[in-house]
Amino acid sequence: MSKYFSEKYNDLIPYVPGEQPKDMKYVKLNTNESPFPPSKKAQEYASDAAKLLALYPDPDCTILREKMAALYNLDKDEIVIVNGSDEILNFAFMAYCDDKTPAAFADITYGFYPVFAKINKVPYVEIPLNDNYEINVDDYIGINKTIFIANPNAPTGIALSLDNIEKIIASNPNNIVVIDEAYVDFGAQSAVNLIRKYDNLLVTQTFSKSRSMAGARLGMGFANKKLIQDINTIRYSTNPYNVNRMTMAAGIGTIEDNDYMVNNCKTIIQNREYTINKLNELGFVTLPSKTNFVFTKNEKFSGEYLYKKLKENGVLVRYFNKARLDKYLRITIGSKQDMDVLIEKLIKIMEESK
Repeated sequence: MSKYFSEKYNDLIPYVPGEQPKDMKYVKLNTNESPFPPSKKAQEYASDAAKLLALYPDPDCTILREKMAALYNLDKDEIVIVNGSDEILNFAFMAYCDDKTPAAFADITYGFYPVFAKINKVPYVEIPLNDNYEINVDDYIGINKTIFIANPNAPTGIALSLDNIEKIIASNPNNIVVIDEAYVDFGAQSAVNLIRKYDNLLVTQTFSKSRSMAGARLGMGFANKKLIQDINTIRYSTNPYNVNRMTMAAGIGTIEDNDYMVNNCKTIIQNREYTINKLNELGFVTLPSKTNFVFTKNEKFSGEYLYKKLKENGVLVRYFNKARLDKYLRITIGSKQDMDVLIEKLIKIMEESK
């Protein structure tokens, strides 16, 4: 760091994104991207929007919100559009956490939560997952903190039931509960339909995973109109033109091509179950997943060893060098061909180690 960097960030440890190496061509299963291209309408609409890049985009994302409102059976004023769901998560830390209202989230979850807390100078507690890597619902009942829950969780892939989510929301009426649903389209239950029942619920989603738009940076939040006004107060105080014209247009096309997304998710779910079965045959133990990735280990090998060997063999997966995680690999579910390459390379590595 330079000598000019503010001391208030001395203890800030930035989030580490997944590798994006360019030294060779890899089967890329490390950042939970979709193996499918964006929908045809998304591509066409983005291309058309490029012709108008000399003009600022609509700061309210009006058409996109209207399309989403129709899809989700909501009012457009119950939706906010953001620059990736990371942006609205940061807004939530800014809007609903302070010295009097700490944040709370699991000790094993999305790695950006503690970063958002630290950069916003928000006190926080990390609540341990149980021995099965699950959230213990009782640990969140009436805790008087702003709660952040990734559902399904990352990197474990495990989902809470909607009943358990509702227990947490109902027991914390004086605090916001943020349900981060980045992976919800791969088999979990969404809490979006609860936003009119509970005025303390904020649900976030993203176009990055199920809608094949990780490179576009587009996310959304769902909540009652007053909470959306809160988020917009923060948004208009930081960057009102937070979603660019091409991304917005691609989002509209994606919503209009919703069947394409639904069918892609079905394929990924099928590929996930296929991969789990193949891993089981090789002696792996895999946590139950409702995401587009699996979290898996083989007791005969360290996670670091398999990660490095797979990389040498042209397959990228995610390894976390942390307590309770270092035996595991997080493996994105790609095409069936991608998963066959993964299994083929694992068999090779395991045979060579004998």
